[in-house]
Amino acid sequence: MQSARQQIAQLSHEDLSGGRPIRNREMADACLSGIWLLYNFLDESHEISQNLPSISGSYWHGIMHRREPDYGNAKYWFRRVGRHPIMLDLAAEAAEIASGGTLDAATRFLASGTDWDPMAMVDGCEAVARGRTKNKDILIRTAAAEWRLLFDYCLQEALGT
Repeated sequence: MQSARQQIAQLSHEDLSGGRPIRNREMADACLSGIWLLYNFLDESHEISQNLPSISGSYWHGIMHRREPDYGNAKYWFRRVGRHPIMLDLAAEAAEIASGGTLDAATRFLASGTDWDPMAMVDGCEAVARGRTKNKDILIRTAAAEWRLLFDYCLQEALGT
């Protein structure tokens, strides 16, 4: 039986698309970067994302550095992203996730519902690592929503739909 690393390494663009034609190979590569991140293979994800000039590539790059953790570098890449098309949906989902908890200074930004702040997310993750917030679960669920939205966006762009 192959390891997860071996299985991911064998993924092709066509595997991602279910046989449909890939119209944007860079966005298909962005999907592969995201899959490496999902399984915590940061180096492999970084190898791909650092070579993607799009804002989606920069977004994956920022997430990877946030996960390392290299918070300053993550913020650098999120500044390069600027506004990304997933951010409105992410802000709404984050507010929904956060509505079930008691927010503190590190997680209050999640309640906005209208404006996603990737810098505040980096700060929230750092607060978890330093024991300055008890809202780790809310941030993990928000990061999962962020991953899903970014992956779905990149896949749709790769397929040209």
